[in-house]
Amino acid sequence: MATNKIQKGDTVKVIAGKDKGKSGKVIAVADNKVLVEGINEVTKHSKASAANPKGGIIKKEAFLDVSNVMYLHKGEPARIQFEVSTTNKDGKEKRTVTRLAKVAGKPAEKI
Repeated sequence: MATNKIQKGDTVKVIAGKDKGKSGKVIAVADNKVLVEGINEVTKHSKASAANPKGGIIKKEAFLDVSNVMYLHKGEPARIQFEVSTTNKDGKEKRTVTRLAKVAGKPAEKI
């Protein structure tokens, strides 16, 4: 199953690193890394170009490892589970994957 637990648009909380405790929205996901809005900002030195005639120092977000963030479900950190269900329709088998959020002490809910 190639479904990622954290997806673009999810709200996550950083659980390790310099920004521990902060939360933000996922902008992009690539190779088990996530780009979170306003988190893990780094400074880049930019050379003058046609697009940026002045050049200078630019602040931008850098990728975090997916293991350093946790999904937030209704404001609470939650683990992600998958529920796979198959249905037979017109002799064809259709498989659907549903993401579920499991908050401590509560049953899993659909996301």
